[in-house]
Amino acid sequence: MKRIARSTLQTAINLVFFAAIGTAVLSSTFFLTHDEIVKSEEAEKLKLITQIVPPSMFDNDVIQDTLIIEADPLLGNSENTVAYRARLMGEPSAVVVEAVAPDGYSGKINLILAVRASGELAGVRVVSHKETPGLGDYIELPKSSWIKGFDGKSREAYKDTDWKVKKDGGQFDYVTGATITPRAVVKAVNKALIYFAANRDNLFAVSVNTSQKVKSEKAKEKQK
Repeated sequence: MKRIARSTLQTAINLVFFAAIGTAVLSSTFFLTHDEIVKSEEAEKLKLITQIVPPSMFDNDVIQDTLIIEADPLLGNSENTVAYRARLMGEPSAVVVEAVAPDGYSGKINLILAVRASGELAGVRVVSHKETPGLGDYIELPKSSWIKGFDGKSREAYKDTDWKVKKDGGQFDYVTGATITPRAVVKAVNKALIYFAANRDNLFAVSVNTSQKVKSEKAKEKQK
């Protein structure tokens, strides 16, 4: 019995030892790679953002000039999201917000939208979805240009009844046999524009850090 107990104790000690080593290795790896991972994520975000907000539209650090947005039914999100603000010469240019179309054919469709300060759409992109392959493919830019149909659209130019697919009497194209997907996206984009109109001032409000940066940039211009 003593021999069995001693063996069991030794096994337990070994497990604790290797678990501690594993934890230490994982922790070290996290701290060593954390900064690089953050940089990589920011680069990917900037890449996606510059697809719908051309570099000519901003001269600030869009990735750093952000605002936390609380969950809102108009955006379809259940958690807080981040808005990215584009500014040109210190003036609001566009804001990038996340939205969710909850009623896609196979579930949620996650979107990212860039809205110009005027309320006009600069662009819309699908971040992720679970739509049926083949039927839902055309909402993805690499596979179709359909999503570019939102470029330049606004609620000033289109009334509520226009924000539907043509099958429902609206202004947006759709693929025959695949109406649910575009219907959900169009609805989500329209609701996001309603949110923008109601919250425009807050979305572009200059934070303390941004304000200091704007003042600094203007000071540099005066010195030239």
